[in-house]
This record gives sequence, structure tokens and C-alpha cells, in this order.
Amino acid sequence: MNTVRFLLFRLIPAALLASLLLCVGVYLYLSPQLPSVEVLRDVKLQIPMRVYTRDGQLIGQFGEQKRNPLPFAEVPPQFVQALLAAEDDGFFAHPGVSMRGLLRAVKDLVLTGEKGSGGSTLTMQVARNYFLTQERSFTRKFKEILLSLQIERSLNKEQIFELYFNRIFLGHRAYGFEAAAQVYYGKPIGELNLAQMAMLAGLPKAPSNSNPISNPERALQRRDWILGRMLELEYIDAAAWELAAGAPVSAELHGDKLDLDAPYAAEMARHEVIQRFGLEAYSDGFQVFTSIDSLLQQAANTAVRDGIGAYDQRHGYRGPERQLGAPGETTEAWLSVLGQTATVGGRFPAIVTAVAEDHLQVLLGDGSEAQLPWDNGLRQARPYLSENRRGRAPRTPAEGWAEGDLIRLTRDADDSLRLTQVPDVQAALISLDAHSGATLSVVGGTDFEISKFNRAIQAARQPGSSFKPFLYSAALANGFSAASIIDDAPVVYEDATLEDVWRPRNDDGKFHGPVRLRWALTKSRNLVSIRLLQQLGIGTAVDYVARFGFEIDRASADLSFALGTQVVTPRQLATAYASFANGGFRVEPWLVQRVEDIDGAELFRARPAVVCPDCESHPREQDRELSMEEILAGARPPAERILDAATAFIVDSILRDVIRLGTGRRALVLQRSDIAGKTGTTNGPTDAWFSGYNPDLVTTAWVGFDKNSPLGNNEFGGVAALPIWIDFMRVALAGKPERARQIPLGVVNVRIDPKTGLPARSGQADAIFEYFPAGQVPTRNGTADAAGEGRHADADLRKELF
Repeated sequence: MNTVRFLLFRLIPAALLASLLLCVGVYLYLSPQLPSVEVLRDVKLQIPMRVYTRDGQLIGQFGEQKRNPLPFAEVPPQFVQALLAAEDDGFFAHPGVSMRGLLRAVKDLVLTGEKGSGGSTLTMQVARNYFLTQERSFTRKFKEILLSLQIERSLNKEQIFELYFNRIFLGHRAYGFEAAAQVYYGKPIGELNLAQMAMLAGLPKAPSNSNPISNPERALQRRDWILGRMLELEYIDAAAWELAAGAPVSAELHGDKLDLDAPYAAEMARHEVIQRFGLEAYSDGFQVFTSIDSLLQQAANTAVRDGIGAYDQRHGYRGPERQLGAPGETTEAWLSVLGQTATVGGRFPAIVTAVAEDHLQVLLGDGSEAQLPWDNGLRQARPYLSENRRGRAPRTPAEGWAEGDLIRLTRDADDSLRLTQVPDVQAALISLDAHSGATLSVVGGTDFEISKFNRAIQAARQPGSSFKPFLYSAALANGFSAASIIDDAPVVYEDATLEDVWRPRNDDGKFHGPVRLRWALTKSRNLVSIRLLQQLGIGTAVDYVARFGFEIDRASADLSFALGTQVVTPRQLATAYASFANGGFRVEPWLVQRVEDIDGAELFRARPAVVCPDCESHPREQDRELSMEEILAGARPPAERILDAATAFIVDSILRDVIRLGTGRRALVLQRSDIAGKTGTTNGPTDAWFSGYNPDLVTTAWVGFDKNSPLGNNEFGGVAALPIWIDFMRVALAGKPERARQIPLGVVNVRIDPKTGLPARSGQADAIFEYFPAGQVPTRNGTADAAGEGRHADADLRKELF
């Protein structure tokens, strides 16, 4: 016995010394391989790029990792307790490594076969997450311990907790607990209840496989274990434990929580920032502020949604989207279908469960059932036959629907359900600041989730008659006047090579003989536009129109150019109309106002050219270089004048007549005298346009099908597109005073004979007033269109046509 004791007394110190020497040896071996923990003081988390409106509303978030960092002071104390109970209840006491925790982990593993609260401290997990791999080896574990001790010497506990709280992966692309709160509950962590906080605290153990979305049963077990630990540690009392432990799983998968629906604008901003700064912008926490006005964007969303809804209703009901058959013993299969069917433009899916005499019984996505009354869209659902025909309306619900039909619904203001459908037609709207080109709102299609294609900036379509004002401005700049007379009469052009004949006509099929240019543009007379182009010359017109920013191939231009057959995007058209709105200056459209880094330091600021009429009194102002002081003060270069003041004013006055007397008369409902614009409709019709403005805001609306299918016989620009423009401008101009346009110097107002365009005789009863540039007023012994008379004969016209 004494011999055994003697051996033990000799062996134990030797073993301890050997262990100490081993640890020292491992430390000396691994220490040089360890990274410096000082980098944690300035750690750069991967934070997604966020895009905002100009008034600070979030419209987009881009980046693989969803992250919303919080400082320790903003973390709810109860969540701190939940996380400590789950991972490391001795965090604020140990030096980075907890022997008690390691022993408890071994005990739990032996007794239950599962890891409980864990042997790794929060500090050790920070060391692993920031510096090491997930490799399971003694070497990695020893490095983890050594790094933990170094971290504890370099940072305080609150800083370490912050690093863990904001870095850890928690499933569904959420990094950090604040981001996880948004992903699983759709609200900040500070607004969660105890049960929800405990659920989040349990995520680090198995974030991908045991989160409340992927495996709610296992997540619930983990939550309840954490609540028990909190009770055991006296973080909560029995009443709080009982209430939280009895709470059901309330987690749902939430997308990015945005303040405003502007996905096309957000995507435009994302593309521009990536082009400018590279892929690092996805993870460097860039804050991108756009020129989007949240009020106008919401108005644009509503106007487009209502406009395409009205079009869709005019053309009939296309029937249920799917027929699912009987549900079987339960409705679980139906609920699964509803869960996988996206809501489109506010139109959510429902399934017919029963057909009654005066209503449909429907199953909604939340599992509830409701009634769809006969008068809420069912009675009016005349079936679609073609773009020009609808069938007879159903007389009973049974004539149009059956059990198992997947249909679409919306909610009225009184919360009642109404039948609808996802429109096939597309629409786009874009509005710009007429003085700077800033994009104030943009809608690129019916629904971004269905189609990312941005029709406002990518869809090149024929503008039809909405292109005519540019031809007329070219004529005014080349000797014609608004009083010039052109014959509104039929013409036939033959092409001997193609053995083809072109017989252009007016939309109404009528001819009015010799008419003034003002009247012709107001009434959108096609034949006058063609004859005007003939007299002006195609080359002259193309060269002049190019100054508006249109990309036109002169070699392929022919007389159809007068009718808007070249293609443009809505943004290009709106930008060109801005020159009429602002008095003749060219502005360039832009969207990104400034970019800031995560600390708020400015990385980029837009410096667009702006309209500056006063700069014209200083001719050199446009050419000089701005000083650094002016740049820092936000000085911006003046925009280029592309129309003389007289031409811009006269075209504007004609486009106001389009509203008062022409194809834009529906806009009179706005009861404003400072609005102007032009409709556009292409053959088919396949494209419907309206571009219009007041002196500050220019807006273009377009309606059409992606496949260039016909819209229907009566779907002109004034029917399909103008109502969208009106609904938008009603909001955009509300409360703003009317802006009277001043007659520029060098423009005179003269009484003329409306039949001849010449100065009126003294006392002439039917005389009207017309604007002319000073020095270009026609005389009684001259002709109003002498400048363009006889430039091309019909024979020459045929040569240029094809």
C-alpha cells in the first residue's frame, strides 16, 4: 500500500508536469500561426446594400447575407438572457474558456446522446466564426481556446457579445439575430415576445435544419429547453415560463421588409451602383439614396394597377387559372397550392370549395373560408373571346365556376372580396423632374416578381403619334409656323421595286383639306404629318430630332417616320418631352442621388446638368470648368439648350391645345390650364401612349402586350394610357399652384384668318390669335408656308419612302 502511494505521489506530479509541458509546447507551436485578434476592433461585417427613396424609405436590399447589425446597448436584456441560457450562462464571468461548460457538455453528451448548452463559450464561437474553420480536430480546438483567451484580453464582454450577435448564421440567409427576427417574424428583435426570443436563441445549434420554418417540431423542443434553462437560472419566473412555453410556433418566412413597393427603381439603382463600385457593394453596407419620391411612386403604382385592371375588365374574364379537382378528406393539398401561388399586384389566390345560388364559398391562404358574393365581380364576368369580343355574362355561379377552381380575388374598401384575374396586358410609367432629369417614379410592368423586364427603360416600341411634336418642332425651326397650311387629303405612294402600295390614312378615315399645322397636331392628322415631312425633308427632320436624344438610323428613315414608326423607350420619350416642359433644354435622366458607406461617408453624388435660363445671359457659363469650391457646394452645370425659346413655347402651346381641344381631352378632368401632352397609338393598335407634363413634371405612360398582340379596336392612347397618366398626375399635382408660362421675348401674338393662316382683315369675325417668332409673321401678300413650299414633289417623295 505504501508502495502504491509512493508511486502515485511520484506519478501525478510527473503527469501534471508532462501535461503542462505538452500545453506549453502546443502553445509555442501554434501561437505563431494564430491571427491577430486586433482586427476584431475594426471588423467589417458583410452588410447588404440598401436602396432608399430620396425621403429615406427603404425600397430594396441586395446581398447574399441578410444582416442588420445592432450595438449591445440596443439588444433587449431578455434576449441576452435567453442566449446566455442557450449557449453560455457564465459568459460575463469566465475568461473566455469555461471548464464548467466543457464538463457540462460532456455530461449532457454521455447522459442524453445530444449536445445541450454546449462546451464552447460565446467567445470561443466568436474565435471560430471569425478566424477558424468548422473542422473537428484537436488542433483547431486548441487554436480556438488560445484565440478566445486573446480576444478576452483585447475586447470587453459587450464588444464580444456584439460580434457574436451580429455575425452568427441563423438560417434562410439571415446573419445575426436582428436579421433573423425580421426573417422569421417580420419585426425587430425588440418587438418579440419571450417565446419568440427563446426560439431565436435556439437557432445557432442547427440553423439550417432546426429552424421554425424547416423543422418547427425540433425548433419547438429547443425553444422549450431554453425556456426551462431560463427558469432554472432565475432569469424568468414560473408565470412567464408557463405563458411562453404554451405559445404556439408563430414564425413565418418574411421577405425583405420594405417601406415602399418600387422594385423596378431599386433594380435600376442596384445595377448602376454595381457598375460603378463593383460586386463589393453587395457586402460593404452601401446606402444608396435615389431621386424617387415616395408619394409619387405610390401614385404610379396605383395608377398602373388600376389602369391595367380597367383594360382587363373591358376585355372579359379568362376563367379560373387552374382546376384542382376534389380536395379529398382534407384541404391540406389545396392549402399547399395556395402557399405556392404568389400574389400578383394585390390579386391573391383562392380556391372554390362550394358553389351556391348567389355566391361562391372560397378557401383562402390562411386556411379560413369566406363567401364571394354574386354582385362582387361574378355577375359581371363576361368571358373573353378575343381582344374585340366578349361572351354573355353568367346567369348563375354554376355557369362559370366549379369546386376546385383556383381564382383570384382582391379586397374592397369594406374588406369584402371581389373577383379579379391577373392581367395579361403590360403597362409602364415613368416620371421625371423636367428641370434636372431626376427620376421621380418608375413602374416597369404589371408585377416585378413575374417579370423583371423593365418596360419603362428596356422596351423599345413604336411611339405612334406621340412622336409628332418632334417633327413639328423641326418644321417650326426651319421656316414653318403654327399657321402654315398643309393639305389633309389622301395620298398613295407606290414602290416599283417591291410592287407595294402605301395608302396612309387618318385614324377617323376623314379628310379636311387645307389645315393649319396647329390644328393638325392638335387633332393628330396623319396625312398632314406625312406631307409636312415631305416638304421639310427627311434628312433635315432626322438630324433635328436627334438633338432630343433619339437614336435614329438616317439611312433607313422613310416617310413613315412622320407617324412614329422608329422605336423608343418610355424613358427616352419622357426625356424628350421634358424639353417642351422646361422651355427648350435637354436634360439627362438619372436615378442615384448619392451613395454612402456604412458609416455615412459620401462615396458618390450625382451632378446632373440642370435647366438654367439665367445662364444664357452669360454665354461662357456653360463651357467653363467649375471650381472645387463650387463642386463641393453642390454646384451643377447648366443644361444645353436644344430648342430656341420661341419654338419651345409654340410647340408647348399646341400641346396644351391637345388637352383642351384634341385627343387628350380626358385630361380636362384635372381642371388645370398648365398641362400639355400628346397621345400615341400604333397600328393594330398594339401600343397605346400618353406623354404629358406641366412645367415641372413630365410623365409617360404606355400600355401594350410583350408579344405585340393587338390591344383591341378601340384601345387608343387616349383610352388605354391617358387614364393612367391622369390618375398619376392628379396625385402629383394636388395642392400645387398652376404655372402660367410667360411668352418669351421675340414671340408675338397675331390675329390670323383660320382658313389661310394669314393676318386677319380688319374686323374679321372669325379671326383667331396665333404665336409667331418676331420677324416671321406672314404678310397678306405672302404665304404662311413659303419657307417650305415646293421642296419635294410627289415623285421625290416616292424615292424617299422606301
